[in-house]
Amino acid sequence: MGTKPSKIHLKQIPPRLEELDMSAKLTEEDYQSRLPKLQKRLMAIQQAYYREGRRAIIVFEGWDASGKGGAIRRLTERMDPRGYNVHPISAPNEVERKRHYLWRFAYRNPCHGCLSIFDRSYYGRVLVERIEGFATKQEWQRAYHEINWYENLLMDDGVRFVKVFLHITPEEQLKRFDMRLRNPIKRWKLTEEDLRNRERWGEYHKAYNKMFKKTSTVAAPWHIIAGNYKWYARVETLQVIADELERGIDITPPPLDEALTAAAEEKLGIKIPQK
Repeated sequence: MGTKPSKIHLKQIPPRLEELDMSAKLTEEDYQSRLPKLQKRLMAIQQAYYREGRRAIIVFEGWDASGKGGAIRRLTERMDPRGYNVHPISAPNEVERKRHYLWRFAYRNPCHGCLSIFDRSYYGRVLVERIEGFATKQEWQRAYHEINWYENLLMDDGVRFVKVFLHITPEEQLKRFDMRLRNPIKRWKLTEEDLRNRERWGEYHKAYNKMFKKTSTVAAPWHIIAGNYKWYARVETLQVIADELERGIDITPPPLDEALTAAAEEKLGIKIPQK
């Protein structure tokens, strides 16, 4: 007989999107001061996860052009690339469509000592698949329960979750769309799908709030970040991720191995002073 899965407890619901303070910002001085410190801390956390064989899944959701890619770049900038994988999620392919929608995410789960970072995720079942009619009403309504239990069974197996949502206003999204279209290096990011999604802003807004209400649990809460100001959003995102990943974990580097230092002194002439 297997161990009975832990009971799922919904936590206090995060603020609704319309209640979020969108004026939060940082000065350039604060940004340049805090960012490298957080990146160094995240590097130490990743090393601790590797040493202890821990696993984590970091989920990014948010509006088109809300800054998910920029936040992920800053998150991984100083990490060892052997210890994480970034999964940009788009529409399922023919093979994936023939299986349960969670299948294509399950095989991307992290191995021991690694982090899996999802740029969009299985939450698409209650977002784009709901809005665009790719899932029936029965399917997407059932998915809230399925997703909670999917995350719960992984957490019972030792996986830690951090779920981040980047929120921007329609006005800010329009500015970013305009900048992308005018910039030859970035215009590939703007698609017709982005334009169609913007036309259904109200429907997505409602779906996001419902997602928070149904899937923000005690063990895997949603963290909603005000994203109108990129410097603030990036630093706040890294702060949240660092705090969640480090909780209950000692990230202090291990002491020197005495046998290794003795061998290094004998074979290489390297002498490490004793503290």
